[in-house]
Amino acid sequence: MTKVSVIVLVYKSEPYIAATIHSVLAQTYKNFEILVIDDGSPDRSVQICQQFDDPRIRIIRQENRGVPAARNTGIRHAKGEYIAFLDGDDLWLPQKLEKQIAHLESSPFVGMSFCRSSFIDERGKCLGTYQMPKLKGINLSYLIRCNPIGNGSAGVIRRKVLEDIKFTHQQHGNFEDRYFDEQFRISGGETDFLLRILIQTQWKIEGIPAALTLYRVNSGGMTANLLKRLESASQEIEKTRLYAPELNLRWRGVIKSYYIRYLARSAVRFRKGKTAVKLIHLALANYGKLIFEEPYRTLSTLIAAYLLLLLPQKLYNRIETLAIKAIGTIQERKIKQDTLNIRH
Repeated sequence: MTKVSVIVLVYKSEPYIAATIHSVLAQTYKNFEILVIDDGSPDRSVQICQQFDDPRIRIIRQENRGVPAARNTGIRHAKGEYIAFLDGDDLWLPQKLEKQIAHLESSPFVGMSFCRSSFIDERGKCLGTYQMPKLKGINLSYLIRCNPIGNGSAGVIRRKVLEDIKFTHQQHGNFEDRYFDEQFRISGGETDFLLRILIQTQWKIEGIPAALTLYRVNSGGMTANLLKRLESASQEIEKTRLYAPELNLRWRGVIKSYYIRYLARSAVRFRKGKTAVKLIHLALANYGKLIFEEPYRTLSTLIAAYLLLLLPQKLYNRIETLAIKAIGTIQERKIKQDTLNIRH
């Protein structure tokens, strides 16, 4: 029986999708199927996928409905005990599935496993820095302040978890199971999805130290549409009134402020200086304790936003290169140390 269903989301992924599929086929863990979800992509992405001669690949088409709907479609068609998501422009290193399936099978209380991620540019070149979420102790307080898995291509989840959080929705007169809320098309619905896991179930979310996902910084993708993402994420946070009334108005404000700071950091990455400054000020105005609760991340975002806005581009680029090199070195040491700690 198929153990893992890999759900690959395809929308305007033509320059990257071949490498993405290759990265799955190159996995050392082989008991998987690949569900390519064509979310009404207008380019040649699907034709490229059709060129792969592997019986484990299935292509499922739907009209363009966004990331949450594409994930739901994949889950409904999946046969595996475990579900892994992979965006059409991201990559996996060969041992990703092997290590994360081993993590899940050795930890029966963990419902979702994730790995750390390395940033790559649009050409696939590693940028030298990593997404470094903590690996254990992921509770509601932590989730309120950040995305605990980093990105949508880093996680592997048990089907049992999805069954525990699913809900039924009527679509065109038919009832269908949903796992991600499709009203959050712009933001992706991940905050709502993870909140429901922690609030409505007993499953834990834990990670492994290795950076086995290559997360592409793609300025042309949906992640660049920062202000629309903020509006959609605000709706996700507001939805918590329905299933978590204990998250009072103050906590919803905290969630929003941390998400705005995340968008400010994304704006810096996309070289949008004015937007970055606007967003970091908005985050601080909404919840001033950001600067005390996480001083390094908040101050570094504030400083980078202003340097990007005020300095000549060449000078900013030089400063950024030095900063990235220093940060990357520290992060690599941390990954090595965490790996050694687990082995011992």
